[in-house]
Order: sequence, then structure tokens, then C-alpha cells
Amino acid sequence: MTFRLIGILAVGLSLAACTTASTALEPIPGSLIYNGQPRTKLTKSPIGSTFTHRFLDPRGDRYLETYQIQEDRSVKLIARRKLNIFVGLGNDRDY
Repeated sequence: MTFRLIGILAVGLSLAACTTASTALEPIPGSLIYNGQPRTKLTKSPIGSTFTHRFLDPRGDRYLETYQIQEDRSVKLIARRKLNIFVGLGNDRDY
């Protein structure tokens, strides 16, 4: 009985740890928000709309990031994809 209770508690704690983990993407060198929010505000774009940004990081890797415009006109990084320089090989990865 005690082993069963310990097992249930262990599963519960591991599930709690999974749900509290942060899933937000962190900006990397080259991201629009790497050094904070951009100085210009996107005043004509609708709130909730998205746009993409392509860049090379300092190591030469290519990335495509997707941003969403928030209610306060700041931008939020919602997706990042590392692009393969060898087009057509199907090795692009989502982060």
C-alpha cells in the first residue's frame, strides 16, 4: 500500500513539474528582441497579427522567426525555425 502511495505521489510531482515549465522561446543573437523590444512601434498593424524575420546568427546558422503583435504594441516571439542551407533536404527544424 505504501509503495502504491509513493508511486502516485511521484507521478503527481512529475506531472506538476511538466506543467510549470516555461515554454516561451528565448531570443538569440539576431532576433528582433534580443536586446529588448524594438524602438519603433507597429502602430498600423492589427493586434494579434504575425510577421516573420529571417536572419543569420553569429555562427552562420539561418533562422526564421515568427512574431505576434501584442495589445501594448510590443512583439512576442512565438516560433523559431532553423533553416537548412541545403534546400530540399527536408532537415528544417522547429524550435
